[in-house]
Amino acid sequence: MADKLHHYNVKIVWTGNEGTGTASYRGYSRSHVIQGKGKQPIDGSSDPSFRGDPTRWNPEELLLASLSACHKLWYLSLCAEAGVVVVAYEDDAQGEMVEGAGGAGQFSSVVLRPKVILACGADVEKAVALHHKAHEMCFIARSVNFPVSHAPEVSVEPSA
Repeated sequence: MADKLHHYNVKIVWTGNEGTGTASYRGYSRSHVIQGKGKQPIDGSSDPSFRGDPTRWNPEELLLASLSACHKLWYLSLCAEAGVVVVAYEDDAQGEMVEGAGGAGQFSSVVLRPKVILACGADVEKAVALHHKAHEMCFIARSVNFPVSHAPEVSVEPSA
């Protein structure tokens, strides 16, 4: 099968000009809006450590959310194909970024912590193993240059 090429487009609009543009480092807001055709806009900013608005999503959080969502989507798909019925899924993902002396930085690691509840009678071993396969398949995790690990917690719902 030939490789498929997928294209993605987003528009970032800076909304932080407070009258003087970037005339000074402290004279502008880091606020922006992430837009996409037919989608709800997302209010963004920089991390509060970098003069950002703590009520808006920052790029680091969005990267972490992308990794978590990608893993979840693959995991649920693989479970459906394998006959493992998932009834609930949430992830408390954590990422670590190292900032160097000059201000540049990079993520050093991400840990996904999915909490999965399976339907009564589901195969827990198979459900745990499918996290490894989801990790291998996740487009976003395969695209980053830092380790992404997962520490799943899988349980079975109580019988009725």
